[in-house]
Amino acid sequence: MKRYQIKNEELTLEIDSLGAEMKSLKYNASGQEYLWQADPAYWGRTSPVLFPLVGNYREKKTEYEGTYYTLSQHGFARDMEFSVTAETDGEIWFSLSDTEATRAVYPFRFRLELGYRLSGREVEVLWRVTNTDEKTMYFSIGGHPAFLCPLNPEESQTDCRLGFDAKGPLICSVLGESGLVSEETREFVLEEGQLPIEKDLFDRDALIIENHQAHCVSLAGSDRKPYVEVSFDAPLFGIWSPAGKHAPFVCIEPWYGRSDREDFSQKLSEREWGNTLGPGEVFEKSYRIRII
Repeated sequence: MKRYQIKNEELTLEIDSLGAEMKSLKYNASGQEYLWQADPAYWGRTSPVLFPLVGNYREKKTEYEGTYYTLSQHGFARDMEFSVTAETDGEIWFSLSDTEATRAVYPFRFRLELGYRLSGREVEVLWRVTNTDEKTMYFSIGGHPAFLCPLNPEESQTDCRLGFDAKGPLICSVLGESGLVSEETREFVLEEGQLPIEKDLFDRDALIIENHQAHCVSLAGSDRKPYVEVSFDAPLFGIWSPAGKHAPFVCIEPWYGRSDREDFSQKLSEREWGNTLGPGEVFEKSYRIRII
C-alpha cells in the first residue's frame, strides 16, 4: 500500500494504491480539505470504487451458466492492491487484473483501470474496463466519493443542502431491510433545485435516483451557495450518509448498476442497469468533481 499525489495550481489530490481510492482533495490557496477522512466511528472509507458489483446481489449470490457465485456488497476491487501504470504532474492511472481468487467469486478475466486527471479546480475520475476473457462479461461499476458536509465546522449537516440540475420532483427507489430494491418509492420536491438535508433524510439508507433524472449534484452550506459538485453521464446515482449517525459527510455516487430487486431472478446476465462486454471490448466512462 502506497500513497500517491498529483497536483496542479489549484488542487492537490492524494490516492492510495489500495483500492486506487482518493484519500484527500485540497484547494491549494486555502488548504481546505473537501474529502471525508475515513473516521471509522462513522465510516472507514473515503472514495471506494464499486466493482464488479454496485450494491447487493439478491441473497448475496448470482447465477451464471448454472453456477452460483457469492459477492459481498459493492464487490472486491475496493479491497485490492492496484498497480500504477502511468503518472504525470496532473494525471495518474492505476490498474487491477483478475486473479485466481477473483475468478472463484466472479468468473471472468478482466482489467480494471482507474485514472485521475486534474484540470483547474476539477478532478476527472476515469474508468476503463477491458474484457480480457473469451466470453461475454457482465459487470457493474460505480463511484462512492464522500465529501465533508458541513464544510464549515461551525455548521451541522442539517444546515446544508443538496443541489440538482433538475426541477424535480425526484423519484427515489427505496432499499428494503435486505439491502435490495423494493417496490416502494419516495418523492422529493425541490426548492429552486435544492433539497434540505433533514435529520431523517438517510434513515431509509441511500437515496437511489434512476432513469437520468439529474446529471449534476452539489453540496451547499447554510448560505445555499454550492461548494462542491459532481457531474456525470451515469443513468443513476446514489446519495448516502450513515443512517442515524448524523455523520459529517455525504456521498454522491455515480452508478452504472445497483442492487437487485427483492424479487429478482438472480441471473447475472439479466441484472437491471448491468453492463455487457464482448471478448476484447472496452468500457470507458468518467465523472467530474469540481471545487466551487
